[in-house]
Amino acid sequence: MGKFSGLLVLTDLDGTLFRSDKTISEENRLAIDYFKSEGGLFSFVTGRMPYYSRAAYDAVMPNAPFGCINGGGVYDGEAGRYIWSCSLPPEAIELVECIDEGFPEVGIQIVCHHKTYFAKDNDVGVKFRQLTGLPHLTCDYRSLDEPIAKVIFESDSEDEMQKIARTLKEHPQSSGFELIRSERTLFEILPKGVNKGNAVRRLAEHLGIPIERTVAIGDYDNDVGMLRAAGIGIAVANASPSALAAADLVTVTNEQHAVARIIYDIRDGLIRLPGKASPMN
Repeated sequence: MGKFSGLLVLTDLDGTLFRSDKTISEENRLAIDYFKSEGGLFSFVTGRMPYYSRAAYDAVMPNAPFGCINGGGVYDGEAGRYIWSCSLPPEAIELVECIDEGFPEVGIQIVCHHKTYFAKDNDVGVKFRQLTGLPHLTCDYRSLDEPIAKVIFESDSEDEMQKIARTLKEHPQSSGFELIRSERTLFEILPKGVNKGNAVRRLAEHLGIPIERTVAIGDYDNDVGMLRAAGIGIAVANASPSALAAADLVTVTNEQHAVARIIYDIRDGLIRLPGKASPMN
């Protein structure tokens, strides 16, 4: 039995584990290796789809499945398969049409479980492909015959993003979906009941870990669900106001090796989880 046996730590990636240059610090890497060597289960929960999470997976080297699609899927990276996933109902197309017609400059991604289609492109979409390496696949979202995992609207304008959010929330079908801003330039439609907290609960159940023995770490609005679902939710100091408000604790910034700080604070008894005694004892 190691110091961290029976403990599951789940982190967001961008703005949390990753530094601003999208790398993991050596301090974080060493702490994660130490955590796993002492029996802890470590993984991540991301808005990414599994098919463009490989680089992140190889960088993090989790010893448990990971949450994806902002909580809409749980994926076994070692086996290369979904453990669980869900899809949007057909009514989502009505919301897509509303934004497509009302905001002609907004980019639209149609995200399926194995491909991403750029149904309407803009500069944000171009930068997104450059960052992720995704191919420039296109589609007519009205006639796509694949199940859709989520829809992403893209804009670099803060005013436009706020108008998109208001328009979607005022749509008569809005109550049937989760609407979340996942990054400064991205706003998403997800299936009802889906958020990162859903992935935390499903991962804990799959691994046989009591939910009170889970730690979630995040920085943005789409991390609120997992911060609330975990036994302890911890926001990094650079987190958004919503994430800070949802967290039980606040730690240092992502540039200051936040994940390492949390692991060592658990070891040293400065962070104590509900349930069993802390791993230090």
